[in-house]
Amino acid sequence: MERVYNFSAGPSMLPLEVLEKAAAEMLCYKDSGMSVMEMSHRSPVYEEIIADAEKLLRKIMNIPDNYKVLFLQGGASTQFAAVPLNLMNKNKKADYIVSGQFSGKAFKEAQKYGDVACVATSKDANFAFIPQTTRESFRPDADYVHICFNNTIYGTKFNYIPDTGDIPLVADMSSCIISEPVDVTKFGMIYAGAQKNMAPAGLTIVIVREDLIGNAREDIPTMLDYKIMADNGSMYNTPPCYCIYIAKLVYEWIDSLGGLEKMKEMNEKKAKVLYDYLDSQDYYIAPVQKESRSLMNVTFVTGNADLDKKFASEAAAAGLKNLKGHRSVGGRRASIYNAMPYDGVVKLVEFMKKFAQENPKA
Repeated sequence: MERVYNFSAGPSMLPLEVLEKAAAEMLCYKDSGMSVMEMSHRSPVYEEIIADAEKLLRKIMNIPDNYKVLFLQGGASTQFAAVPLNLMNKNKKADYIVSGQFSGKAFKEAQKYGDVACVATSKDANFAFIPQTTRESFRPDADYVHICFNNTIYGTKFNYIPDTGDIPLVADMSSCIISEPVDVTKFGMIYAGAQKNMAPAGLTIVIVREDLIGNAREDIPTMLDYKIMADNGSMYNTPPCYCIYIAKLVYEWIDSLGGLEKMKEMNEKKAKVLYDYLDSQDYYIAPVQKESRSLMNVTFVTGNADLDKKFASEAAAAGLKNLKGHRSVGGRRASIYNAMPYDGVVKLVEFMKKFAQENPKA
């Protein structure tokens, strides 16, 4: 069977070149005589893999030396608790911008551990835009400010980096990390589940400024303590070895293309094809305000539940898979992460035009 265009919000498609290299090395990695899936994480050959993965990620994201890079488990959702347990340690206060479901979950989790305020939200508009803030929006004694940089479900993305002054800014970048350049120095911490742009499900990346670690709550679980993870080189326990190996291959792929500037160029080109079509017609409705549109997740609806259902069925039959929107938005969602080829978006637009012609609204 031929490969389909997989528009899943995650786990998502991986670059074909990465899959082919992983397949070639599946039974025997280099001259080790074994698969990466089988080797000890303490072996010299695997220590080289994880070291190279960190080196490459630091290169493509231009991560300064005073930031630790951690390869962890538990998904981004585990970080909803780990962040306050590690960082809400001075004034026991934190401010959250709630711009979607996952920032809402992070906000709710953090409330268990201190005085946590929602300082801005677009909930009343079903998260159709990113709230705007100024430095005055945040409490001056907050230990950190938390945002979700790209909202997978709603198809929105911060088009600015909030000015938090001296307050560390923490960003969940699960659905947009390594899709374009970002100034890491603007953030105290960045974290991301890897299953959208980096690797299979099972790996979580944490990039945290050194001065923010080492002051966790005394009752923090050991596995959530950034200092312990950093001091042990992400190997306090067995890490998600194969996921880290795939991430390394993805970083190599991005580096070979020309880095994140080239990645951004490619992603903007793909998104433009889809957004230009959505803006040129009135059959499909794009609910997100233009200034808040995501390059990674594009949402659209017909306004008719029966048509939406038929669209999903016929699209899948045409090799365009996983276009169903989240239940809180409805309609369709096309996740066009790094690995989605330009041709995949072109095929989607062609299908959308054909479907609209063959299924007129009453």
